[in-house]
Amino acid sequence: MRYVDGFLLPVPRRKIETYRRISSKAGKVWREHGALEYRECVGDDLANKMGVTFPARVRAQRGETVVFSWIVYKSKAHRDRVNKKVMKDPRLAAMMSGDTPMPFNLKRMAYGGFRVIVDL
Repeated sequence: MRYVDGFLLPVPRRKIETYRRISSKAGKVWREHGALEYRECVGDDLANKMGVTFPARVRAQRGETVVFSWIVYKSKAHRDRVNKKVMKDPRLAAMMSGDTPMPFNLKRMAYGGFRVIVDL
């Protein structure tokens, strides 16, 4: 069964385009190393009365929105192999070098690996 890495993070609205450019480059790296899907989605309809909202979950501040992202793999073992290659890729290392600050706060990002239990 497939495996998914999921991410939820607050991003300043004024930095969404910067985030999109960075994640487009990162997504190409993940796909080239074998990820089946790479998705980055920016919040559009986040006000609801059901449970905890995504903005509340990541403690979004004034001027921030939420990005919900996921990467799909064949399995957890496949994820581990792909991520090992991605982390060694010089293109990703250049992005993470610190020369250009990330357009979001890593400390408020939520991340997890998920076993798919329904795949329709």
